[in-house]
Amino acid sequence: MSVLTENKLSLQEEISILKKTKNAVILAHYYQEPEIQEIADFVGDSLELAKKAATTNADIIVFAGVHFMAETAKILNPSRKVLLPDLNAGCSLAESCPPEAFQQLKDQYPNYVVVTYINCSAEIKAMSDVVCTSSNAERVINSIPLDKPIIFAPDKNLGRYLIEKTGRKMLLWDGACIVHEAFSIDKLLELYAKYPSAKIIAHPESEEHILKIANYIGSTSGMLNFVKSSKQDTFIVATEAGILYQMQMDVPDKTLIPAPAKEDNSCACSECAFMKMNTLQKLYNCLKDESPEIVLAESLMKAAHRPIKRMMEL
Repeated sequence: MSVLTENKLSLQEEISILKKTKNAVILAHYYQEPEIQEIADFVGDSLELAKKAATTNADIIVFAGVHFMAETAKILNPSRKVLLPDLNAGCSLAESCPPEAFQQLKDQYPNYVVVTYINCSAEIKAMSDVVCTSSNAERVINSIPLDKPIIFAPDKNLGRYLIEKTGRKMLLWDGACIVHEAFSIDKLLELYAKYPSAKIIAHPESEEHILKIANYIGSTSGMLNFVKSSKQDTFIVATEAGILYQMQMDVPDKTLIPAPAKEDNSCACSECAFMKMNTLQKLYNCLKDESPEIVLAESLMKAAHRPIKRMMEL
């Protein structure tokens, strides 16, 4: 066993001890590094994780993900202490929708129903009528009366996909995820030529030209389930490459290939630099020091909880 591996295991063991001592639960998004997913109590997508935390009796929630995810966990668990290993772990999509600018848009279209994708800040959630996830967005849109015009934010790619799926006209906020806009259609077609029997699976945050050639479009959980249930043995995966760790554990005998990014990089895939800001060492430090903590005003949490509750009721 290498020294590096010994150190990693030692750090994981120390985290496990701290977790028990402090009655903490560790949540890790699918896009986190494998060693963080290994130590987590729950691995999943953002809303699923926040909901799972509410079912535990933990005093402390450590969310190994990005800032808006930890905020959502705090909104759904207001009495718990919520920690984020690196407070700078933001999100290009959430940051593409500043609250002041979004309020100006709302003021221009006061009669529109505001639907926001959960990948947004607490402030944007608080301005919304209903929140959605990538897996339930179609149901949420279809629940809105046909005579009600809709603003959809912040992801324009998911918005376009929903317009096509539901036939509803929507005013789209011009936001996007840099990870899902990084895929190269030319490289993807070249890769597909090498693996013509492969199924291309994509997240709906991807650009339209990627979605047009995908065999399956769905959320992170949806993609995992599709690969598990499919009789195919080779898949080209167009989402953040971190999902491949969990996916490969689910289907060890299948071949999983990350969709190539436009830029040449070490992994030949698309990775979220914000997600990768969390490390095992930062996870240990934040649990030991109980910092950095997500702190939100009670009024903001209540306002942001309403559209999430409405989504769950739908």
